[in-house]
Amino acid sequence: MTLQEAQRTVDQWIKTYGVRYFTELTNMTVLTEEVGELARIIARRYGEQSWKTDDPRRDDNGKSALGEEMADILWVLLCLANQTGTDLTKALERSIEKKTKRDKNRHINNEKLK
Repeated sequence: MTLQEAQRTVDQWIKTYGVRYFTELTNMTVLTEEVGELARIIARRYGEQSWKTDDPRRDDNGKSALGEEMADILWVLLCLANQTGTDLTKALERSIEKKTKRDKNRHINNEKLK
């Protein structure tokens, strides 16, 4: 699925099942919440934090939950893009071009990364 297809799919889902988009401010808050949920899993799976004994995601060490949270983040980001008239394909292409111009030698020459 391309980003354009994903944006269209989310838009169609909202129009069919979601009644309407939440406001942009609400979606920004939901996005922040979803990023926090992803951070929680990463902190326990890759960081020093441990799982609580009653945490339902503990059984698989968050493996399936990790992808679910990333997908939730993408979903809300696609909603925000649709609401604001942002073509994420074009925006990503511009971002890659900007980073390439700005950083094409920066990381290659970074001794900390070798």
